[in-house]
Amino acid sequence: MYDIVFTRHSGWIPNVIREESELMLTLGAGADANHEPRTFTFPISEAHLAVIREDLARHLLLWSAVLPLCDAAGTRGQLDENAAVALLDPILLAAPADVDALFQRIRWDRSRLIAHGADIALLERGQVCAAMRSATETSNGKRAQEYHANRRRAERGTVLGPLDAAMLRYTGQYLHGASVVRRTPDAVDAALLPEVRRVVATAEQACAGMRIGRDPRRGKHATDKRDWERMKTTVETAVRRAHPGLADDAVHTVSLLMCSEAASRSRNAPMDDEETVGLHAHIDEGARKTLLLFTDDKDVEKKWQQNSPRTATAEFWDFVATRSSADNEVFTIEDEEMGEGIQLHFYADSIARITTLRKGTDTSEPEYRVQYSLVDGMSGYRNLVSIFVRGGCAALEQHGPWISDVAEFERARRRRNPR
Repeated sequence: MYDIVFTRHSGWIPNVIREESELMLTLGAGADANHEPRTFTFPISEAHLAVIREDLARHLLLWSAVLPLCDAAGTRGQLDENAAVALLDPILLAAPADVDALFQRIRWDRSRLIAHGADIALLERGQVCAAMRSATETSNGKRAQEYHANRRRAERGTVLGPLDAAMLRYTGQYLHGASVVRRTPDAVDAALLPEVRRVVATAEQACAGMRIGRDPRRGKHATDKRDWERMKTTVETAVRRAHPGLADDAVHTVSLLMCSEAASRSRNAPMDDEETVGLHAHIDEGARKTLLLFTDDKDVEKKWQQNSPRTATAEFWDFVATRSSADNEVFTIEDEEMGEGIQLHFYADSIARITTLRKGTDTSEPEYRVQYSLVDGMSGYRNLVSIFVRGGCAALEQHGPWISDVAEFERARRRRNPR
């Protein structure tokens, strides 16, 4: 059992307790192996307690210096009590110049002091005691986050102007680039918001009509990387041309916003909406498929019939999204009645169209004509599948060239992807 001797209103600042007639400083820091917060204690004297009571700055400086010792203890280790006790006199009882000198030699948690209002410029110059004159008992974690975000940018040579910073705040990317990008106009200073909106309007106009389709080869919710890169490049080129003074971080964040919103629209749309057909495809609608068999490289099958509630392309791409994996990258669509089909080779960015020339009999094997063609990314696959479903192998003729010789096709593939 213990009694609380002194505590501040902010719950995380270390408390002083009395345990079996001994004064102890206690603080929570880090977590154990079960992610529960750890508590550390070490003894202090009445003289130390007196300073802790009266001097918030020294109290916070001690906390900042002890936290690295708690971090070193990890999830199971013990606090180095001797090292913690050795900090008491030099921080709580020494002259300010000596405290400043100590903080040049030891590890300490800078962000903790910044969150409690320390003057950043003075901290950077090593004047920790003077920096703590502006300290507050309440904590502002966002202030420390902004400090570290700016330090990371400075380390890579990035300096943000007011509009650059406003752009990052608008997209929610100011504190951390891994944050979910979104529109947050309330985070932007009202004087800068009109200019921010002009930059966003430039980006929206640049990518109007563009879309980022889904890529079922990588799962049900994956989007097409090539579409993403195409939109990103388009937006960034337009924004740099219209607003040449923007920093790269600001240009990148607005392109990320456009791409993320386009990808979200695609993920939320029914798969049927992604069905496309080449602009110059001449398709006999009477050749539209009525019964198809989908198979993968693991011999799993799925049938589609004309009376299905979804289109054949939507059903096929859903089949791909469910079954595709690193060791399952070959998918086939077959019209058994017509004796034709296509086979998609995702690992090679290629497709084969297969036509039955002669059906097999009791005494002979069937004879097929197999022709290969290269495919230009997911949009190319989507287009060719749609064309086959609507018009069969004949409708694919103009979307070649189609190569019958396997060796010749392999040479063509290597010329396109020399590796």
